[in-house]
Amino acid sequence: MSQRYFDASGPAIYDLRTSGGGPPGALPITPDALLAQPSGNLFGWTQNVGMGWEPGDFGRKEFLILSTLGGLRAPDGSPVALGYHTGHWEVGLLVEAAAREVKQLGGVPFAGFCTDPCDGRTQGTPGMFDSLPYRNDAATVLRRLIRSLPQRRGVVGVASCDKGHPAMMMALAGCRDLPGVLVPGGVTLPARGAEDAGTVQTLGARYAHGLVSLEQAAELSCRACGSPGGGCQFLGTAATSQVVGEALGLSVPHSALAPSGSEVWAEGARQSVRALLDLEARGLALRDILTDRSIRNAMVVHAAFGGSTNLLLHLPAVAHAAGLRRPTVEDWARVNREVPRLVSVIPNGPVLHPTVRVFLAGGVPEVMRHLRLLGLLDLDCLTALGRPLGDVLDEWEVCERRARFRQVLRDQDGVDPNTVIMDPDAAHAAGLTSTVSFPRGNVAPGGSVVKSTAIDPRVVGPDGVYRKRGPARVFGREADAIAAIKSREADAVRPGDVVVLAGCGPRGTGMEEIYQVTSALRHLPWGHEVAVVTDARFSGLSTGACIGHVSPEALAGGPLGRLRDGDLVEIVIDRVSLEGSVNLVGAGGEVRGAEWGSRELATRPANPAVAPHPQLPDDTRLWAALQEAGGGTWGGCVYDADAIVAALEKKKRTGDS
Repeated sequence: MSQRYFDASGPAIYDLRTSGGGPPGALPITPDALLAQPSGNLFGWTQNVGMGWEPGDFGRKEFLILSTLGGLRAPDGSPVALGYHTGHWEVGLLVEAAAREVKQLGGVPFAGFCTDPCDGRTQGTPGMFDSLPYRNDAATVLRRLIRSLPQRRGVVGVASCDKGHPAMMMALAGCRDLPGVLVPGGVTLPARGAEDAGTVQTLGARYAHGLVSLEQAAELSCRACGSPGGGCQFLGTAATSQVVGEALGLSVPHSALAPSGSEVWAEGARQSVRALLDLEARGLALRDILTDRSIRNAMVVHAAFGGSTNLLLHLPAVAHAAGLRRPTVEDWARVNREVPRLVSVIPNGPVLHPTVRVFLAGGVPEVMRHLRLLGLLDLDCLTALGRPLGDVLDEWEVCERRARFRQVLRDQDGVDPNTVIMDPDAAHAAGLTSTVSFPRGNVAPGGSVVKSTAIDPRVVGPDGVYRKRGPARVFGREADAIAAIKSREADAVRPGDVVVLAGCGPRGTGMEEIYQVTSALRHLPWGHEVAVVTDARFSGLSTGACIGHVSPEALAGGPLGRLRDGDLVEIVIDRVSLEGSVNLVGAGGEVRGAEWGSRELATRPANPAVAPHPQLPDDTRLWAALQEAGGGTWGGCVYDADAIVAALEKKKRTGDS
């Protein structure tokens, strides 16, 4: 260094004070405050005036606004420090709108923050090993922040994206004696003449196969975000979480999927505050909104939207946090058999509308309008407005808001809103099928999930059944699988293969999301001829059947971890009955049947290629062990304190070390 460290700063650093005058005035303290109340109450007021709040404004009700804000924006919106993703980049504006509304209505607003990571940013990196565990950690932190403001009378949660939004739902659900409202962070606009944020993640695979040029890749990846804030433009986990939050009654009606940065988006924050203060005044709390019946309503809406399979993890976790019954695999299967899919959206189609069009077409209330006519909703469930769902839908039917937003969609995009959110007859005629199926078999005896809507129709029979038998290509690392997909050499994944990605469940990688694998296959011309079977998570952006959440996971002794290259794997998915199976049926090119496969898997040793990732953090190893004790993948990957304590006590009693 040419300049010494201690001489590098300017003279301004020496211009400082060693004491301050303190805020003028006096706090409105009563004898009771000094004699009977906890000292923390008085100290809290001291801190409030120290931060500049007017002393005369104390004694008002306090309300907490929590958010997943990330990054640091200058007043003109330019970045001072980047956030992890656009989803949390603008939510500070929602916090500000909510805080100003609290103050205007006579309350004292507090704000706290717990930012969230980006699943897109961590795809294919060790950062993905922290993704799902983060959800639990963040929910814990957010609940601790709520409890650490003793005088709060209610909570506003502002959140978006894959783990931040579910974590906020879990945090609110765990504070059932408080009134609370969830403000969704909204969505990013699509960029004109560009690809969406999901599709651009496939550029590497497409470039490897000569489908795009370097110049095209550079331009497309630059232009994917049409606005600086909000979750991705497709119905992935982020958007589905917003939909589910509103369906639960946690968010005010028609707030999910609003375009980030818009006036209707900001007004949603103000409406949420008004709703919260009304709940508090009426003595209503989250226990009155979150019930077993509202959980089922959310499952019904999830099916009607064709939402992300990741909500099969998150909704049971919300139910657990609220002290409610967690939905089972059988519950999900039953709901998806009963409920028609009504929404045409990226990535399910058939027309790939971005999520902002779903909002303009009427969003969650419009879908619920159709579901009500089918008798599939409990209309007595309370919403965030403190009003029954049936009353809210009555108002929605005739309101100006519905008519005007649907007209905006017609005028700006030339799209008929009835082709985005369809009535059941139109959806059936358009070929929309139910969302998910839950295959079992000798490879997945504990269950699995496939987004059956995403299976390319070209590989589905006229009877609505997907049938595939192909040789296994077994990988113990996602990096090896994507390298083989990109390869054009002898080691390449080929049409007809069944990609088996094992050891990627909670114990192996924290149950990573393998989006780069599924999205790459979706955008390769032959990708629909490849199936994927894994104990990892996946996004809905898949094509030739991606079967995930395979249970038991490979590293817990599941048979998935005993498959070998060349094994014949047979997959059957009935998209009508939503039933299916995944079986080992042969080896060495010889078909021997599922019964042989069951006997073979029972005696085989584990595949030596299947092992925990060497970069798996200790934090995630601990999470994997705790969530397994709490019910595992199909239980929502939660921390069930009673189950964990019982397991520890049992170890102590039996003398195990």
